Amino acid sequence: MTSRKVAGGAPSDGGVLFQEIWNCPYSMETLPSHGEDIDGGASPSVSMLSEVAARRRITIVGGSIPERSSGRLFNTCCVIGPDGQIKAKHRKLHLFEIDIPGDITFRESDTFTAGQEPTIVDTDVGRIGIGICHDIRFPELAMLYRSRGAHLICYPSAFNMSTGQLLWDLMQKSRAVDNQLFVVTCSPARDPNAESDYMIWGHSSLIGPFGEVIATAGHEEATVVGEIDHSMIQTIRDNLPLEMQRREDLYSTHWLMSGENLQATRHAPLDQMHNCNEVKMVLQPWK
Repeated sequence: MTSRKVAGGAPSDGGVLFQEIWNCPYSMETLPSHGEDIDGGASPSVSMLSEVAARRRITIVGGSIPERSSGRLFNTCCVIGPDGQIKAKHRKLHLFEIDIPGDITFRESDTFTAGQEPTIVDTDVGRIGIGICHDIRFPELAMLYRSRGAHLICYPSAFNMSTGQLLWDLMQKSRAVDNQLFVVTCSPARDPNAESDYMIWGHSSLIGPFGEVIATAGHEEATVVGEIDHSMIQTIRDNLPLEMQRREDLYSTHWLMSGENLQATRHAPLDQMHNCNEVKMVLQPWK
């Protein structure tokens, strides 16, 4: 099934999430040859997403593609609005590195440059935080997105067989439950005949703020469809007020920001948290 067909089949009032590196083989050796100049307007992949988003009047979180910029290669996700314009661009922050003797050795940093900015964007389907694959392993990023009023976090991903079976489901549910929001992931389907040592786990999912699996796929090609009810977030936070129960006498998380006192918004209802701007997190260890 082509990416254009998947996006074109989305409901007119919804959104679409693509997988990590959907426009070319996921091979570190060949990725540089597939790099596209997004800022320069020379990205056929983003142009296709923009055309479909505008025609269908939907929001597309465009998975990720290799982006070529200033002589470097980034693993980049573009968020496209219903007008076909790029609303946000996220460059993968944490580059995957693994070395399991006799199983798998993989270093994204040999090919990609890490991004420098978290990404959160207001869309027709809610306020979305963006992470790419390995970004899901870092709870601090998801905590930051929650503090900025995110309704959901989208993680286009490509977990492998070595770590996927043990960690993929756990990581998704952990980020959702820790922050009491929705998490949606999209993975490539597994191709057992692929000429690559990197075998995909699959299992794209939509996870609710209580860790419930709203929709999921297996490892084969599929389209996962699910509904998000934003009211569930505040209901669960009211029923289980984790932020109010934090023991800051034992540990603390300091949020530094410009132009506003975030402390006044940290425990506020979701619809009052949207003015948080330029948030950075500093963890203070227990002494």
